[in-house]
Amino acid sequence: MIKKEELKLVHDWDKTFGKSDKVDHSKVTFVNRYGITLAADMYVPKDAEGRLPAIAVSGPFGAVKEQCSGLYAQTMAERGFLTIAFDPSFTGESGGNVRYMASPDINTEDFMAAVDFLSLHEKADPDRIGILGICGWGGMAINTAALDTRIKATVASTMYNMTRVNANGYFDSEDSEEARFEKKKAACAQRLEDLKNGEYKLGGGVVDPLPEDAPFFVADYYDYYKTDRGYHERSLNSNGGWNVTGCESFMNQPILQYSNEIRSAVLLIHGEKAHSCYCSKDAYADMIKDSKYADNKELLIIPDAVHTDLYDGGGKDAIPFDKLESFYREYLR
Repeated sequence: MIKKEELKLVHDWDKTFGKSDKVDHSKVTFVNRYGITLAADMYVPKDAEGRLPAIAVSGPFGAVKEQCSGLYAQTMAERGFLTIAFDPSFTGESGGNVRYMASPDINTEDFMAAVDFLSLHEKADPDRIGILGICGWGGMAINTAALDTRIKATVASTMYNMTRVNANGYFDSEDSEEARFEKKKAACAQRLEDLKNGEYKLGGGVVDPLPEDAPFFVADYYDYYKTDRGYHERSLNSNGGWNVTGCESFMNQPILQYSNEIRSAVLLIHGEKAHSCYCSKDAYADMIKDSKYADNKELLIIPDAVHTDLYDGGGKDAIPFDKLESFYREYLR
Protein backbone atom coordinates (compact mmCIF):
# COMPACT_ATOMS: atom_id res chain seq x y z
CA MET A 1 0.00 0.00 0.00
CA ILE A 2 1.44 3.37 -1.07
CA LYS A 3 0.77 5.92 1.65
CA LYS A 4 1.33 9.65 1.76
CA GLU A 5 2.97 11.43 4.64
CA GLU A 6 0.97 14.12 6.35
CA LEU A 7 2.52 17.40 5.24
CA LYS A 8 1.92 20.86 6.64
CA LEU A 9 1.30 22.99 3.57
CA VAL A 10 1.10 26.77 3.47
CA HIS A 11 -1.88 27.85 1.41
CA ASP A 12 -1.29 31.60 1.62
CA TRP A 13 0.65 33.12 -1.27
CA ASP A 14 4.23 33.24 0.04
CA LYS A 15 6.22 33.33 -3.21
CA THR A 16 9.06 35.62 -4.20
CA PHE A 17 7.06 36.61 -7.30
CA GLY A 18 3.60 38.04 -7.84
CA LYS A 19 0.48 35.94 -8.32
CA SER A 20 -0.87 35.77 -11.86
CA ASP A 21 -4.55 36.32 -12.59
CA LYS A 22 -4.23 34.20 -15.74
CA VAL A 23 -3.83 30.85 -13.99
CA ASP A 24 -5.43 28.82 -11.22
CA HIS A 25 -3.07 27.81 -8.41
CA SER A 26 -3.36 24.94 -5.94
CA LYS A 27 -1.18 22.74 -3.72
CA VAL A 28 -0.78 19.07 -4.65
CA THR A 29 1.20 16.14 -3.27
CA PHE A 30 2.53 12.87 -4.70
CA VAL A 31 4.75 10.01 -3.54
CA ASN A 32 8.05 8.84 -4.99
CA ARG A 33 9.10 5.19 -5.04
CA TYR A 34 11.02 5.62 -1.78
CA GLY A 35 7.77 6.51 -0.03
CA ILE A 36 8.63 10.19 0.36
CA THR A 37 5.70 12.55 -0.16
CA LEU A 38 6.54 15.57 -2.30
CA ALA A 39 4.75 18.91 -2.18
CA ALA A 40 4.14 20.96 -5.32
CA ASP A 41 2.40 24.07 -6.55
CA MET A 42 0.19 23.36 -9.55
CA TYR A 43 -0.55 26.07 -12.11
CA VAL A 44 -3.36 25.60 -14.65
CA PRO A 45 -4.36 28.12 -17.34
CA LYS A 46 -7.75 29.63 -16.51
CA ASP A 47 -10.67 28.21 -18.49
CA ALA A 48 -8.44 25.47 -19.90
CA GLU A 49 -10.29 22.66 -21.63
CA GLY A 50 -9.22 19.11 -22.39
CA ARG A 51 -5.93 17.50 -21.50
CA LEU A 52 -2.99 19.89 -21.61
CA PRO A 53 0.73 19.49 -22.29
CA ALA A 54 2.38 19.38 -18.88
CA ILE A 55 5.75 20.39 -17.41
CA ALA A 56 7.33 19.50 -14.06
CA VAL A 57 9.78 22.12 -12.74
CA SER A 58 12.34 22.08 -9.92
CA GLY A 59 15.47 23.87 -8.78
CA PRO A 60 17.83 25.47 -8.09
CA PHE A 61 19.79 23.13 -5.84
CA GLY A 62 18.96 24.30 -2.33
CA ALA A 63 16.03 26.48 -3.36
CA VAL A 64 12.29 25.97 -2.88
CA LYS A 65 9.31 26.07 -5.20
CA GLU A 66 8.34 29.50 -3.89
CA GLN A 67 11.43 30.91 -5.62
CA CYS A 68 12.37 30.68 -9.29
CA SER A 69 10.97 27.22 -10.13
CA GLY A 70 7.54 28.59 -9.27
CA LEU A 71 8.17 31.63 -11.44
CA TYR A 72 9.02 29.39 -14.39
CA ALA A 73 6.00 27.17 -13.72
CA GLN A 74 3.53 30.04 -13.40
CA THR A 75 4.84 31.77 -16.51
CA MET A 76 4.63 28.60 -18.61
CA ALA A 77 1.07 28.04 -17.33
CA GLU A 78 0.21 31.54 -18.54
CA ARG A 79 1.34 30.29 -21.95
CA GLY A 80 -1.00 27.32 -21.99
CA PHE A 81 0.79 24.50 -20.15
CA LEU A 82 -0.26 22.66 -17.02
CA THR A 83 2.73 22.94 -14.70
CA ILE A 84 3.91 21.88 -11.28
CA ALA A 85 6.85 23.27 -9.31
CA PHE A 86 7.90 20.82 -6.61
CA ASP A 87 10.17 20.73 -3.59
CA PRO A 88 12.70 17.86 -3.73
CA SER A 89 12.82 15.18 -1.04
CA PHE A 90 14.00 16.34 2.40
CA THR A 91 13.52 20.05 1.54
CA GLY A 92 10.89 22.76 1.61
CA GLU A 93 7.37 21.50 2.26
CA SER A 94 8.17 18.01 0.99
CA GLY A 95 8.59 15.05 3.30
CA GLY A 96 11.54 12.87 4.15
CA ASN A 97 13.53 12.48 7.34
CA VAL A 98 16.23 13.58 7.98
CA ARG A 99 16.06 17.04 6.53
CA TYR A 100 18.48 18.74 4.14
CA MET A 101 19.99 15.65 2.56
CA ALA A 102 20.52 15.19 -1.18
CA SER A 103 20.99 12.13 -3.36
CA PRO A 104 21.66 11.77 -7.09
CA ASP A 105 19.38 8.72 -7.09
CA ILE A 106 16.54 10.01 -4.93
CA ASN A 107 16.53 13.43 -6.60
CA THR A 108 16.35 11.85 -10.04
CA GLU A 109 13.47 9.75 -8.72
CA ASP A 110 11.77 12.97 -7.55
CA PHE A 111 11.54 14.11 -11.17
CA MET A 112 10.29 10.68 -12.27
CA ALA A 113 7.64 10.75 -9.54
CA ALA A 114 6.53 14.15 -10.84
CA VAL A 115 6.16 12.56 -14.29
CA ASP A 116 4.12 9.76 -12.67
CA PHE A 117 1.83 12.35 -11.12
CA LEU A 118 1.32 14.27 -14.34
CA SER A 119 0.83 11.09 -16.38
CA LEU A 120 -2.14 10.13 -14.20
CA HIS A 121 -3.65 13.61 -13.74
CA GLU A 122 -7.01 14.12 -15.39
CA LYS A 123 -6.05 17.51 -16.83
CA ALA A 124 -2.66 16.46 -18.26
CA ASP A 125 -1.93 14.64 -21.51
CA PRO A 126 0.34 11.68 -20.62
CA ASP A 127 1.80 11.73 -24.13
CA ARG A 128 2.89 15.38 -23.83
CA ILE A 129 5.02 15.68 -20.70
CA GLY A 130 8.21 17.70 -20.28
CA ILE A 131 10.49 18.63 -17.42
CA LEU A 132 12.50 21.74 -16.56
CA GLY A 133 15.42 21.91 -14.14
CA ILE A 134 17.20 25.03 -12.93
CA CYS A 135 20.82 25.23 -11.71
CA GLY A 136 21.72 21.94 -10.00
CA TRP A 137 18.36 20.58 -10.98
CA GLY A 138 19.22 21.20 -14.61
CA GLY A 139 21.72 18.37 -14.25
CA MET A 140 19.09 16.24 -12.50
CA ALA A 141 16.66 16.95 -15.33
CA ILE A 142 19.12 15.71 -17.96
CA ASN A 143 19.88 12.69 -15.79
CA THR A 144 16.14 11.96 -15.62
CA ALA A 145 15.72 12.37 -19.37
CA ALA A 146 18.38 9.68 -19.86
CA LEU A 147 16.26 7.30 -17.78
CA ASP A 148 12.60 8.20 -18.30
CA THR A 149 11.28 7.39 -21.79
CA ARG A 150 7.94 9.12 -21.07
CA ILE A 151 9.58 12.55 -21.16
CA LYS A 152 9.27 14.21 -24.56
CA ALA A 153 11.15 17.46 -23.88
CA THR A 154 13.67 18.63 -21.28
CA VAL A 155 15.02 22.09 -20.48
CA ALA A 156 18.08 22.67 -18.29
CA SER A 157 18.46 26.33 -17.36
CA THR A 158 21.75 27.74 -15.96
CA MET A 159 22.62 24.13 -15.12
CA TYR A 160 25.10 22.68 -12.68
CA ASN A 161 26.42 19.12 -12.70
CA MET A 162 26.36 18.74 -8.93
CA THR A 163 28.33 15.50 -8.87
CA ARG A 164 31.12 17.19 -10.82
CA VAL A 165 31.13 20.22 -8.54
CA ASN A 166 31.17 18.12 -5.38
CA ALA A 167 33.96 15.86 -6.67
CA ASN A 168 36.07 18.47 -8.44
CA GLY A 169 35.19 21.76 -6.78
CA TYR A 170 34.11 24.95 -8.55
CA PHE A 171 35.80 25.31 -11.95
CA ASP A 172 37.38 21.85 -11.40
CA SER A 173 39.85 23.56 -9.05
CA GLU A 174 39.95 20.53 -6.69
CA ASP A 175 40.14 17.83 -9.34
CA SER A 176 42.75 15.60 -7.77
CA GLU A 177 42.84 12.35 -5.83
CA GLU A 178 44.42 14.16 -2.89
CA ALA A 179 41.75 16.85 -2.69
CA ARG A 180 38.94 14.31 -2.97
CA PHE A 181 40.53 12.15 -0.26
CA GLU A 182 40.62 15.07 2.16
CA LYS A 183 36.97 15.91 1.49
CA LYS A 184 35.93 12.28 1.99
CA LYS A 185 38.00 12.09 5.18
CA ALA A 186 36.33 15.21 6.57
CA ALA A 187 32.85 13.93 5.69
CA CYS A 188 33.49 10.59 7.39
CA ALA A 189 34.68 12.37 10.54
CA GLN A 190 31.57 14.58 10.47
CA ARG A 191 29.32 11.52 10.32
CA LEU A 192 30.63 10.39 13.71
CA GLU A 193 30.36 13.87 15.20
CA ASP A 194 26.74 14.07 14.09
CA LEU A 195 25.93 10.74 15.72
CA LYS A 196 27.67 11.76 18.95
CA ASN A 197 25.81 15.07 19.00
CA GLY A 198 22.45 13.59 18.04
CA GLU A 199 21.91 16.04 15.21
CA TYR A 200 23.22 16.82 11.75
CA LYS A 201 25.44 19.87 11.46
CA LEU A 202 24.42 22.36 8.80
CA GLY A 203 27.02 23.49 6.30
CA GLY A 204 25.73 27.05 6.05
CA GLY A 205 23.85 28.64 3.17
CA VAL A 206 25.04 31.59 1.12
CA VAL A 207 27.61 33.54 3.13
CA ASP A 208 26.21 36.51 5.07
CA PRO A 209 27.46 39.15 5.51
CA LEU A 210 29.14 39.19 2.12
CA PRO A 211 32.94 39.60 2.43
CA GLU A 212 34.43 42.52 0.53
CA ASP A 213 36.76 40.15 -1.33
CA ALA A 214 34.09 37.59 -2.20
CA PRO A 215 34.35 36.13 -5.73
CA PHE A 216 31.75 37.40 -8.17
CA PHE A 217 29.80 34.14 -8.24
CA VAL A 218 29.40 34.27 -4.43
CA ALA A 219 28.17 37.86 -4.68
CA ASP A 220 25.81 36.74 -7.45
CA TYR A 221 24.26 34.12 -5.17
CA TYR A 222 24.08 36.61 -2.28
CA ASP A 223 22.24 39.09 -4.48
CA TYR A 224 19.50 36.52 -5.06
CA TYR A 225 19.22 34.37 -1.95
CA LYS A 226 20.00 36.93 0.76
CA THR A 227 18.02 39.93 -0.45
CA ASP A 228 14.36 40.74 -1.03
CA ARG A 229 14.89 39.65 -4.60
CA GLY A 230 14.85 35.95 -3.76
CA TYR A 231 15.04 35.28 0.00
CA HIS A 232 12.63 32.65 1.33
CA GLU A 233 12.40 31.31 4.88
CA ARG A 234 12.30 27.66 3.71
CA SER A 235 15.17 27.95 1.23
CA LEU A 236 18.35 26.14 2.30
CA ASN A 237 20.53 28.56 0.38
CA SER A 238 18.84 31.55 2.01
CA ASN A 239 19.41 30.12 5.48
CA GLY A 240 21.43 27.30 7.07
CA GLY A 241 22.22 25.32 3.94
CA TRP A 242 22.53 21.58 3.43
CA ASN A 243 23.82 19.26 6.12
CA VAL A 244 27.63 19.04 6.02
CA THR A 245 27.23 15.42 4.95
CA GLY A 246 24.19 16.18 2.80
CA CYS A 247 25.93 15.73 -0.55
CA GLU A 248 28.54 13.15 0.46
CA SER A 249 27.53 10.50 -2.10
CA PHE A 250 27.76 12.98 -4.97
CA MET A 251 31.55 12.62 -4.99
CA ASN A 252 31.33 9.00 -6.09
CA GLN A 253 28.12 8.84 -8.16
CA PRO A 254 28.44 10.84 -11.38
CA ILE A 255 25.20 11.74 -13.14
CA LEU A 256 24.74 12.31 -16.88
CA GLN A 257 25.87 8.81 -17.86
CA TYR A 258 24.61 7.75 -21.30
CA SER A 259 23.32 11.28 -21.98
CA ASN A 260 24.24 10.76 -25.64
CA GLU A 261 21.54 8.08 -25.74
CA ILE A 262 18.73 10.50 -24.86
CA ARG A 263 16.26 10.27 -27.75
CA SER A 264 13.89 13.04 -26.63
CA ALA A 265 14.50 16.74 -27.15
CA VAL A 266 16.81 18.66 -24.80
CA LEU A 267 17.42 22.41 -24.62
CA LEU A 268 20.23 23.81 -22.47
CA ILE A 269 20.11 27.53 -21.67
CA HIS A 270 22.95 29.41 -20.02
CA GLY A 271 24.18 32.93 -19.49
CA GLU A 272 27.26 33.99 -21.43
CA LYS A 273 28.86 35.49 -18.31
CA ALA A 274 27.68 32.85 -15.84
CA HIS A 275 30.54 31.30 -13.85
CA SER A 276 28.80 27.95 -14.37
CA CYS A 277 28.51 28.13 -18.15
CA TYR A 278 31.16 25.44 -18.59
CA CYS A 279 28.72 22.91 -17.13
CA SER A 280 26.19 23.41 -19.92
CA LYS A 281 28.82 23.59 -22.64
CA ASP A 282 30.40 20.32 -21.51
CA ALA A 283 27.05 18.60 -20.95
CA TYR A 284 25.91 19.55 -24.44
CA ALA A 285 29.17 18.34 -25.99
CA ASP A 286 28.85 15.00 -24.18
CA MET A 287 25.20 14.71 -25.18
CA ILE A 288 25.81 15.01 -28.90
CA LYS A 289 29.12 13.10 -29.03
CA ASP A 290 28.68 9.93 -31.07
CA SER A 291 24.91 10.36 -30.66
CA LYS A 292 22.29 9.16 -33.12
CA TYR A 293 19.87 11.67 -31.60
CA ALA A 294 21.71 14.99 -31.82
CA ASP A 295 19.25 16.74 -34.12
CA ASN A 296 16.85 17.65 -31.31
CA LYS A 297 19.51 18.87 -28.89
CA GLU A 298 20.32 22.58 -28.53
CA LEU A 299 22.55 24.86 -26.48
CA LEU A 300 21.35 28.47 -26.22
CA ILE A 301 23.73 31.08 -24.76
CA ILE A 302 22.12 34.28 -23.46
CA PRO A 303 24.37 37.31 -24.11
CA ASP A 304 25.65 39.21 -21.05
CA ALA A 305 23.62 37.07 -18.60
CA VAL A 306 25.13 35.81 -15.33
CA HIS A 307 24.10 32.70 -13.41
CA THR A 308 21.22 34.12 -11.36
CA ASP A 309 19.85 36.18 -14.26
CA LEU A 310 18.20 32.92 -15.34
CA TYR A 311 16.66 32.51 -11.88
CA ASP A 312 14.28 35.45 -12.16
CA GLY A 313 15.34 37.46 -15.21
CA GLY A 314 17.87 39.55 -13.29
CA GLY A 315 15.87 42.70 -13.95
CA LYS A 316 16.63 42.43 -17.66
CA ASP A 317 14.19 39.74 -18.86
CA ALA A 318 17.07 37.31 -19.33
CA ILE A 319 14.85 34.20 -19.23
CA PRO A 320 13.91 33.41 -22.86
CA PHE A 321 10.30 32.40 -22.21
CA ASP A 322 9.35 32.77 -25.89
CA LYS A 323 12.03 30.19 -26.72
CA LEU A 324 10.84 27.90 -23.93
CA GLU A 325 7.28 28.09 -25.22
CA SER A 326 8.24 27.36 -28.83
CA PHE A 327 10.52 24.49 -27.76
CA TYR A 328 7.84 22.80 -25.67
CA ARG A 329 5.14 23.42 -28.28
CA GLU A 330 7.29 21.76 -30.92
CA TYR A 331 8.12 18.66 -28.92
CA LEU A 332 4.94 18.33 -26.81
CA ARG A 333 2.59 18.50 -29.76
